Amino acid sequence: MLGTMLGGFAVPAVAQQAPPSPPPAPAQGPAPQFDTGAQAVDAASQLPEGQVIRAVLVEGSQRIEPDTVRSYVELQPGATYTREDLDEALRDLFETELFADVEIRDNQGELTIVVQENPVINRILLEGNRRLDDEDIRGEIRLAPRQIFTRSRARADVARIIELYRRRGRFAATVVPQMVELDQNRVDIVFEISEGPRSRVQQINVIGNEVFSDSDLRSEMATKQSRFFRFFSSSDTFDPDRLAFDQQRLRQFYLTEGYADFRVVSAVAELTPDRRDFIITYVVEEGERYRFGELELDSDLRDFRSEQFTSFIPMQTGDWYNAQQIEDTVDRLNETAGLLGYAFAETRPEFNINRDDRTMDVRFRIEQTPRVYIERIDINGNTLTRDKVIRREFRLQEGDAFNSFLVRRSQSRIQSLGFFQENFEIEQSPGSAPDRIVLTANVEENATGELQVSAGFSSLERFILNFSVRQRNFLGKGQELRAGVNYSSFSNSIELGFTEPYLFDRNIAVGVDLFRRDFDSFNFIGNDRNTTFEQISTGFQVRAGVPLTEYWTLALRYGLSQEDVTLDRNTFFINDECSPLLAGRFLCDTIGERIISSVGYSLVYNNLDNNVRPSSGRRIILSQDFAGVFGDVRYLRTRIDADQFFNIGSGFIFGLSAEAGYIQSFENRGGAGVDDVRLTDRFFLGEPQIRGFDIRGVGPRVQRFSYEPGTNNLITDERFVTDDAIGGRAYYLARAELEIPLGSGARELGFRPSIFIDAGAVFGVTDPELQTFPCLDEDGNEVGRTPCTGDSIPGPINIRLLDTDGTPLFIDSSGVLTRDPVDEDGDPHDPAFNSRPPFLERFVGDSPSPRVTIGAGVSWNSPFGPFRIDLAYALLQEEGDEDKIFSFNIGTQF
Repeated sequence: MLGTMLGGFAVPAVAQQAPPSPPPAPAQGPAPQFDTGAQAVDAASQLPEGQVIRAVLVEGSQRIEPDTVRSYVELQPGATYTREDLDEALRDLFETELFADVEIRDNQGELTIVVQENPVINRILLEGNRRLDDEDIRGEIRLAPRQIFTRSRARADVARIIELYRRRGRFAATVVPQMVELDQNRVDIVFEISEGPRSRVQQINVIGNEVFSDSDLRSEMATKQSRFFRFFSSSDTFDPDRLAFDQQRLRQFYLTEGYADFRVVSAVAELTPDRRDFIITYVVEEGERYRFGELELDSDLRDFRSEQFTSFIPMQTGDWYNAQQIEDTVDRLNETAGLLGYAFAETRPEFNINRDDRTMDVRFRIEQTPRVYIERIDINGNTLTRDKVIRREFRLQEGDAFNSFLVRRSQSRIQSLGFFQENFEIEQSPGSAPDRIVLTANVEENATGELQVSAGFSSLERFILNFSVRQRNFLGKGQELRAGVNYSSFSNSIELGFTEPYLFDRNIAVGVDLFRRDFDSFNFIGNDRNTTFEQISTGFQVRAGVPLTEYWTLALRYGLSQEDVTLDRNTFFINDECSPLLAGRFLCDTIGERIISSVGYSLVYNNLDNNVRPSSGRRIILSQDFAGVFGDVRYLRTRIDADQFFNIGSGFIFGLSAEAGYIQSFENRGGAGVDDVRLTDRFFLGEPQIRGFDIRGVGPRVQRFSYEPGTNNLITDERFVTDDAIGGRAYYLARAELEIPLGSGARELGFRPSIFIDAGAVFGVTDPELQTFPCLDEDGNEVGRTPCTGDSIPGPINIRLLDTDGTPLFIDSSGVLTRDPVDEDGDPHDPAFNSRPPFLERFVGDSPSPRVTIGAGVSWNSPFGPFRIDLAYALLQEEGDEDKIFSFNIGTQF
């Protein structure tokens, strides 16, 4: 393959004259060095004036018909021609951009046009592009295979590619076009690209500022100076559009500080000597600072009396002038007019500058406009979701008076469905009459099916795997269908659920859930798993919800389940009974089979702007469940949960959450150390409720420490300590989280980092009865109970063995268990004991003192689905709490 530079390949033909090439633009890198493809020869100057054309012949044309070539010139047989006519013919032929070279020969009035056609493009190749995909570049260029190659188009494509790189902040990019000649007058066009480094902003200078420092003004700009810590941000990349935006930011900043005459004299971006980075210099004039003078409100609307709405003006005469307050006041007045039905009301602020006393008089004038009614509501873009699913979320109907508050509320409700794009807006356009308006919902449907796989690690569970399938818009009817399977060393479960949000097209939500949950509580002693109790729950729940007002909802539910709690008989049973010495009284009191029948309600207040990704608003939930309609368990569980979100500007979203709960038993289970609330009904706290702690890693727990053989020294290595979380009757939890915006590039990738602080505790359980053992001196005499002090050591655990009838068992001379207390000779047998090494039990963690963690996390909409990583550190914790630093989960959508 033979390649030649497009700007310097040889041209065999000779033309009379070549049109001049335009000079390349210096700001767009090295332009391709195209010439006209002709060697200029002033032969026409030797022609006689007024020569008659006898014939016009065409040579060299291959694809183009000779008559077509002749049609491009004004040379016709029988006419006379001059040198200027031939020059004009050459220019006309070159302007068609069909020919690489043109020559006109004259033989006694017989003119021969010799042409060399431009080649046909075979392929367009790109080389050297790594930061931009081929598809991104090919979408910009105009040359294409099977087209006629022209130099002007090639030059334009070079400029487009360079501009594409400039928009990505790479101003040092260069593009060199090459042409590879093929047979049959075909060519391959190769664009050799040198991308160069990203052009960053090395320095930002401000000249003329006296009131505010350079650093104060730079903090207001979207463009930042290049620093090592901005490796995740694109704000330090030079962008001409951002340069213009920063000028507006500077003006806005000064206007909010009272400098009404501020202006940016000039903004210059200069390349550094190495042509890699930029230095930006702003020249500003601050001017004088103004205060507010007279403030007036004048309304032409019938229902909008000026004296009733003067409180909407937050400024006072004498305050420093603030343009942002004026904009906010205009928006507030327009919004209020919209609440009264004036959709097209427009507030115009009128200014009067008093330069002598440096004050600014402002008059807000609301111009006359007719009251507006809804002509129709259009819905576009929904291919799966049915129209009625969207229309039933509108708070206005066709024919209603316009109300801007209800429009915003409708917008929030539709977005809260989670079926459509994040920045959904209801468009407003004039109707067929001045008092009519059309509302249009242009929706873009998102994936509503979720296939989620969550995985994690913990010191307690080791490995966790969760698989769930959920469709939130089943058959486009807004119904929710879900199924989930959970597997871990801690629990296994299968759950199915269905929700119909509008039963029989009425605003009544109903749902049903079926579940089977197997829960294993265990510990590791060394590398051995030690299971404590197993809980199996099978049942169902039916739900119904009705709205009380726009923001208040009442939800009712009934649940019925069978619960079976068992202990490992080989580990914790002796003489076919649960042994408190082996299991602990709190576990022995838990085992059994019971029916739980409960009825409950939730009272919900919700004015969030978006239930899926809220940025403002509040949600409060009060729930109570009473177990004891029938069945074996009686209690009242009460919970309250509150969330508040604030959009604090610049993409920052701050969230506050608090929740608490208490369970009251109506049973008297009696006995020392026995709590009336069963272990399986209590509250537990840990991951994921409070990040930075393990699952059930916070709250009351019973720990067992082993002794070193023959001593009273405890083995405190946590790997050899059994630890049973026993929960509590009460708990509280609070969270504060700040979502931090990133640069546009990171946002496009779906990164959403946040920092958080969590605090909470679970407490209020009856102190369990702990096991103690005798302390023996060196002669084997009991000198106290565990924990042992001094030289005493704990004695072994000896539990008398009984048969199934409760008869004591003995050991004969062969070591075989027998019921006979004596042998054949009447000699007594040794009593049979189950001997275990002693241990020390401690009850810890039952404290309302807050456990506090801080941390950071990031959500990423990865190609594999939503991905979340959290790192948290426990600042405050109590004895026995189990912390954990790292957790993550990942899922996908369809």
